[in-house]
Amino acid sequence: MKKVAVGVDIGGTNSAYGLVDEQGNILSEGVFPTRNFPDSDLYIEELYIGIQNLLKTAGEEYELIGVGIGAPNGNFYKGTIEFAPNLPWKGTVNLVEKMKRFFPTLPVIVTNDANAAAVGEMVYGGARGMKDFLVVTLGTGLGSGFVANGQLIYGHDGFAGELGHVTVSHTGRVCGCGRKGCLETYVSATGIKRTIFKLMADSIEDSEFRHVTFTDLTAEMITKAALNGDPLAIEAYEYTGMLLGRALADAVSITSPEAIFLFGGLAKAGKYIFEPTKKYMEMNMMPIFRNKVKLLPSGIDGKNAAVLGASALAWQHVQNKG
Repeated sequence: MKKVAVGVDIGGTNSAYGLVDEQGNILSEGVFPTRNFPDSDLYIEELYIGIQNLLKTAGEEYELIGVGIGAPNGNFYKGTIEFAPNLPWKGTVNLVEKMKRFFPTLPVIVTNDANAAAVGEMVYGGARGMKDFLVVTLGTGLGSGFVANGQLIYGHDGFAGELGHVTVSHTGRVCGCGRKGCLETYVSATGIKRTIFKLMADSIEDSEFRHVTFTDLTAEMITKAALNGDPLAIEAYEYTGMLLGRALADAVSITSPEAIFLFGGLAKAGKYIFEPTKKYMEMNMMPIFRNKVKLLPSGIDGKNAAVLGASALAWQHVQNKG
């Protein structure tokens, strides 16, 4: 009987889940709208039904070894989701307790989505064999997972490693967390959209974006425009890379990682994000750290990466127990 783990990625819009073997192959998967379930108990029930349907239609017998869940504001220690602004459930949701009603004998592990990506990178991706590295997820917001001495850093409360909420300008852009000038207000899909509109306001440079509303503009459009040579898109990525590089230089001085992996939508801009980030990271680092840290694309990035990373939580738990 083949052993598989369940990986669950809880997003603000959709939740994806899948069955993943020990080699990192996603054998089957499903998705459903998170926002259709404002009641967390009904959400868990829908998730359980979906997982059971995957098992029933698999065509062979699988043995579940555990469930790994990546979620915004997921707390590894408590098994909870706490005050996630982009999810329909308010306050604290004890996710592990609710899942255990359906999977009483299985380990259920919860962490935030960026930490899940870091574990996925360590188990299946480019960080295999590394003990010290950092994963930065460049999606709607900016997430990060820090690994030191082969262990994910959770801190005393489960919320360590929030690089997206270091302050880069105390009088800067308003952030969803309620403060001003957080890194993710500049370095994220939402942040680069804001940068494009700021650049257009400050210049008369011609650009395809002058006829696009903020609502209609996407980070994918900016990436495509940069790849096609649009000057404002390229300038937006240069500015984004500058701020990310400076922040990574500070992070390096704290954890001295072997590598930093960029994961998510903005990383698909290739040299337009990697080159300025690397340049400003090296420029702002202490001399002792220069030219030692690799800046790499994720080894698991793709449409299934979030499910893969979440499943790695379960596989890692089983391996550590063994």
